[in-house]
Amino acid sequence: MKYFTIKPILLGITLSLLSFNSIAQDINSKKYTSSNKGKFFISWGGNREAYSKSNIRFKGKDYDFTIKDASARDKPKGWHVDYINPTRITIPQTNVKVGYFISDNYTISLGIDHMKYVMNRNRFKTVDGFINLPNTEEGSIYNGTYNNENFFVSEDFLKFEHTNGLNYVYTEFSRYDDISKLFSIQNTDKFQVNMTEGLAGGFLLPKSNTTLLQKDRYDEFHLSGYGISAHAGLNLTFFKHFFMQLDLKGGYINMPDIRTTSNTAESASQHFFYLQRVVSFGGIFKI
Repeated sequence: MKYFTIKPILLGITLSLLSFNSIAQDINSKKYTSSNKGKFFISWGGNREAYSKSNIRFKGKDYDFTIKDASARDKPKGWHVDYINPTRITIPQTNVKVGYFISDNYTISLGIDHMKYVMNRNRFKTVDGFINLPNTEEGSIYNGTYNNENFFVSEDFLKFEHTNGLNYVYTEFSRYDDISKLFSIQNTDKFQVNMTEGLAGGFLLPKSNTTLLQKDRYDEFHLSGYGISAHAGLNLTFFKHFFMQLDLKGGYINMPDIRTTSNTAESASQHFFYLQRVVSFGGIFKI
């Protein structure tokens, strides 16, 4: 009798163990990279920019003039240790982003693009408006009425830069798609290729370096306007948790209130388009 009682119990235990082993195998076979929902990521990188021409208007109590079709460039540092030096990490052109996967394919993130904008000077530009400074000021040598005149914009006349920097602080909504199969990649936990694209919007907090009409240099942070942008990129993930991302990003920046001197009544305004190339490195993980 005992034999017949014990036999069903042993059979039940055996079946339970086999079932547990099957579930464990299914869990182990599911790749970490097969699902993204709930993962966080953070990245750090560098950028290069190109800017469209823009009209820059300068106004104050004794002047109101516009430099038309002003051109600008970025200020790259190249491959440099400052990108990873904690005491100088904010000096180069950098990008930082922190994000969260709200689903397997969609993310929301916060980022800062630390770009640099240097207006090209020491060249002829079209100037329209007037300057009527008191004769006691050194900049009064530029007094006059300018009616779309060809004018030499020297460094003594104007130095206009957002070099610490053209800071774009934004919120981004993006999509990620695993395209590893296109490259016949089987084990995405070792190497995965993702395509990503997204839209963003935010505000501009430049630290503008300006010397205008021989007035004292001004170089302070100031909330100056807004920006919108779109990006497309390629994300290369290694060993589940590490990635390199290559992005091409384009956007529009409008800054109606740029501080140019210590006098709050004096300011500049401009709007332009930009194209940014970004190389960043980061990590992705679950908490």
